[in-house]
Amino acid sequence: MFRVLKESRLLSSSFWAGLLVFGLVVMPMSAKAQLTIEINESYENALPIAIVPLAWKGQAQQAPVDLSEVIRQNLRRSGKFKPVSPTLMPALPSLPEEVDFDKWRTLDVDNILIGKVTDQGNDRYQIEMRFLDVLRKTQIIGKRWSNIPGRQLRQIAHIMSDLIYKELTGIRGAFNTQIAYVTLKNVNGKRRYTLEVADADGYNPQPILRSPQPIMSPAWSPDGKKLAYVSFEKGRSYIIVQSLDGKTRETVASFKGINGAPAWSPDGTKMSMTLSKDGSADIYVMDLKTRNLKRMTSNWSIETESVWAPDSRSLFFNSDRRGKPQVFQVFLDSGEVQRVTYDGPYNANPEISPDGRYLAMVHGRGGFHIGLLDLQTNQFNILTNTFLDESPTFSPNGEMILYAMNQNDKGKLAVVSLDGNTSQTLSVKDGQVREPAWGPFLSR
Repeated sequence: MFRVLKESRLLSSSFWAGLLVFGLVVMPMSAKAQLTIEINESYENALPIAIVPLAWKGQAQQAPVDLSEVIRQNLRRSGKFKPVSPTLMPALPSLPEEVDFDKWRTLDVDNILIGKVTDQGNDRYQIEMRFLDVLRKTQIIGKRWSNIPGRQLRQIAHIMSDLIYKELTGIRGAFNTQIAYVTLKNVNGKRRYTLEVADADGYNPQPILRSPQPIMSPAWSPDGKKLAYVSFEKGRSYIIVQSLDGKTRETVASFKGINGAPAWSPDGTKMSMTLSKDGSADIYVMDLKTRNLKRMTSNWSIETESVWAPDSRSLFFNSDRRGKPQVFQVFLDSGEVQRVTYDGPYNANPEISPDGRYLAMVHGRGGFHIGLLDLQTNQFNILTNTFLDESPTFSPNGEMILYAMNQNDKGKLAVVSLDGNTSQTLSVKDGQVREPAWGPFLSR
C-alpha cells in the first residue's frame, strides 16, 4: 500500500506543474476560493485580552477593514488568548488618557489594545496602535503606520497581532505569513485544480495555477518568493521551480523515471528530491547553482518525502525498507542512515519544526493521524482525531501545525497546536482543499 500511495503521490504531484506550459493559466479573480475558518477547541487557560475597536476618522461611516476584528480573530485562533467581546467593554477609548484602568481590571484583563485609523485620502490610511498594561497602567507598545494603501490594511492588522503575540509570549508571531494549498472543484463533470497562496488566515487568496490535472506537494523557498513542485510534461515527471509572480519558471530535474518530492535546504542553495534514474527511488541532493547531484540513499525500497534538519547537516525521510513505512535520518557528511520512528507500524510524511526539536508525521494505527515526536525526550503524541490526515507543515514560529484531512468525504485543511488542545478547520465553500505548505516569515 505504501509503495502504491507514494508512486501515486509523486505522479500526481508531477502531473500538475507541467500544465503551466500545457494548459495552465493564471486564475481570474472571480475564481478565487477563499478559505473559511472554524475554531473547534480552545485553551481552558487562555489569557483574557481586550482588543478595543479602533476609532475611525474619515468621511465614510467606517474604515474599509475592521482591523480590531482581524486582530481579535488572530489572537483567538492561536488558542493562547481569549478576547473580550466589545459588548462587555466598559468604554471604547482610543487614547491612553481615556482609559480608566480600574474599570478594565474588573474584566480580569491584563492588557488592552487601543488605537485609531485615519483616512488620509486617495485610498491611503494612517494607523495608530497603543498596547497597554492594565496592572502597571503603562503603555508597552506604541506604533504608527502612515500612507498605507487600503489593500494592505489587513497586513497591518497581522503585524499588530504579531507584535502583541511576541510581547506576551516571547515568541515571534506568525500571523503575517502565507500558506499555499491546492483546491479541487468539479465543473460540469470535470475536475479543476488550482494552486493558491493566501494569508495565514485564509484571506486574500491569489491563484497561481489552474489545470484539469492534479498537482501536489508545493514547497516554499526559504525567502518565500518561489514554490517548487512536481509536474508531468510530455508524459513524465519533472521538478519545477516557479516564482510567485509567475515571471520565472524553470525545470530543475527531468531525469529518466521519477522526479519528485522537492525540499529546499534552509539556505536555499540546495534541494533534496526523490529520483529513480538509477533504478530504485532514492534521496538525492542537488546543488541548485551547479546542478550537481549527491546520492544520499541506495536501497531497493522507495525513499521519499525528505526534509532538511534546520542545521542542514541531515535529512529526515520516509522509507519502507523495513517492510512498512517509517522515518529515517541520513547525515550528509557521512551518509550514515538511522531509524527515527518506532511507535506504531506506519509513520510517514515527516516534517521538522523550525527549531529542530519536533518531528511531525502521519501516524497510522487505527486510522491516519498527525503524530509528534519530541526528538529531545523521545516522547511521542498523537495530536489529531480527524480522518485520513496527511501533509503536516509547521508554522514558521513552530507553534502550530497545518495539515490536510478528510471530513464527510471532503478534503479540508486543519491547524492544531503542538499539545493538541487547540484546533481549527479551514475549508472552501465549493470544492476541496489539500496539500498545504506554510510559508516562511515575510520580510518586514
